[in-house]
Amino acid sequence: MGKRVLVVSSANMDITLPVARFPAPGETAILGGGVSYTPGGKGANSAVAFAKLGAETVFCTRLGRDSHGETLYDYYKECGIDTRHIAIDRDRPTGCAVILVEPSGQNRILCYPGANRYISESDVDEAFLSCPDALYLQLEIGEATVLAAADYAYRHEIPIFIDAGPARADFPLESLPPVTVFSPNEVETEVYTGIHLTGSDSMLAASMELFSRVRAEYIVLKLGDRGAFVCNGRHFKFLSAFPVSAVDTTAAGDAFTAALTLRYLENGGDIVGAVRYGCAAGALTATRAGAAYAVPTAKEVAEFLEQQGESV
Repeated sequence: MGKRVLVVSSANMDITLPVARFPAPGETAILGGGVSYTPGGKGANSAVAFAKLGAETVFCTRLGRDSHGETLYDYYKECGIDTRHIAIDRDRPTGCAVILVEPSGQNRILCYPGANRYISESDVDEAFLSCPDALYLQLEIGEATVLAAADYAYRHEIPIFIDAGPARADFPLESLPPVTVFSPNEVETEVYTGIHLTGSDSMLAASMELFSRVRAEYIVLKLGDRGAFVCNGRHFKFLSAFPVSAVDTTAAGDAFTAALTLRYLENGGDIVGAVRYGCAAGALTATRAGAAYAVPTAKEVAEFLEQQGESV
């Protein structure tokens, strides 16, 4: 049996708009490509990634009682995700995100939380009845729910992995219990620390600033096409990215952290090996359009690593 991971996070319907460039303030830009509706949301992207990579995946979220919610729920079932702890909210719509994607794959996202904002502590308590091997969190849901889920996991000795986005400068990081991995991207790191990531010195400084606020075993900085930086407070290592031609980077960070988490649980805590596996999953995701649809399977990651001359 695979590792069982409880994902407490968001679910959205993504509306993706390919643009030649991001419009300037007050400018109306005419789209050249088609508009697509695909499953997304940081939590859902990660839940799909866990399922495709071989984890027993339990998803705790809220969907509206609408057509988007029905489509997403059916998709999660098809992916093999345990949907018993997905609540259907009769009063709020399913979350939605509008994603602008440039030809380089770079994106900008506008997110409407909808039902995601109302994931409750009682929803979380029931989800823990699934007896997970790990809790996986992101910050695209309510602060109180994030802290309640983390506290429950800590009290029951369940390791906690946090993909630390989207960032909020006033999020009370100090209120989190001890976690195994805390992983922001470059923009999120700058929001939390005020440090712009350039070279290893700034990455180390940002990591130490995060350690002063978060009781984490490891800080893992996601650096996009540069790779990742991992630090345990005493030692650090920079891992370069796999070179790929990016199409859409929307879910690459979600796939990276999910893959890292699962591999860490499977390999006995080898963080460097886990980060490298995450880099491969993130790179593959960036080569495909869409969010949840873009995340790779375990077989695809293994074949990609083999092509790169690396073992799984």
